[in-house]
Amino acid sequence: MRYFEYYNSPLGPITLVSDETALVAVMFYHQRYYEKVLGVECERKITAPIEKGIQWLDLYFSGKEPDFLPPLRLEGTSFRRRVWELLMKIPYGSVTTYGELARQMAEEKGIERMSAQAIGGAVAHNPIAIMIPCHRVVGNNGALTGYAAGVQKKTALLNLEKGQLP
Repeated sequence: MRYFEYYNSPLGPITLVSDETALVAVMFYHQRYYEKVLGVECERKITAPIEKGIQWLDLYFSGKEPDFLPPLRLEGTSFRRRVWELLMKIPYGSVTTYGELARQMAEEKGIERMSAQAIGGAVAHNPIAIMIPCHRVVGNNGALTGYAAGVQKKTALLNLEKGQLP
């Protein structure tokens, strides 16, 4: 069984979804792929993972870097899960590029090149927004390209990490 609860962030409603042991989705209301990820029947209930997720979001939106991560369950292909794991290594307040993530993946796999577009596709399907910080990925020229919840939210999240509260 899956459970959900809403969180009222300064950037709009966020839906947290979990089973009994881990968060499986943290998504801005109606961001891209919202219906697909949340299409499973859910009951509204605050589980232990959702409670931890709310605590994490409270800290984050108060302008503090949370010193813990709620239990997460990454559901996706092995490629997407690996990209999401790389995203979690991007430090708070920092950014990287799709090209740099592609370079890291190619190096890991022992291949000459990896497509930055393939990385972008995996980043776009990240079901655990903010905690898996896909907002910290920018274009090679530093452009704030793409974000499933909209570039305005991406900008606000990056500004928040620089000490500018929304």
